[in-house]
Amino acid sequence: MADGQSQARLIRRATETDGDPIWAILEPVIRAGETLALPRDLSRAAVLSLWLSEERETYLLEDDGKAAGVFYIRANQLGGGAHVANAGYATAADATGRGVARTMCAASFDIARERGFSAMQFNFVIASNAAAVHLWQKMGFAIVGRLPGAFAHPALGFVDALVMHRAL
Repeated sequence: MADGQSQARLIRRATETDGDPIWAILEPVIRAGETLALPRDLSRAAVLSLWLSEERETYLLEDDGKAAGVFYIRANQLGGGAHVANAGYATAADATGRGVARTMCAASFDIARERGFSAMQFNFVIASNAAAVHLWQKMGFAIVGRLPGAFAHPALGFVDALVMHRAL
């Protein structure tokens, strides 16, 4: 299959009944505080309310029946900016290095095109997250802006955040 996706992988729309697997993926990422611009002490209820909000389409990637990643797609802005998609991704700790993020990103392109978006923009990619920056560039994103010292990294101090964009 395309994108190195195995037969055992399934991407499906998440529902409110998926709270446990979504939280299992997101909690360690949020608690680490290194890659998402969210408060490290954000509650389970707040995280699920955000990721499953009506303005987002949230999806789970299952690998052999186990949740391996979660992502959302939404309009980056309202009104005149609504033709540009925004997305966020998180991979389960035990699924890193297996192409999960690449598969989710490729799927998000297809979903975004189906929804009528003509481009995708990431507003706040943490520059110290070198693996993500490298992957997004391989997926066709260009760095179109740099926000100096915009993210308070728990170990590195203030690091830059990047704005990344690509046409769909």
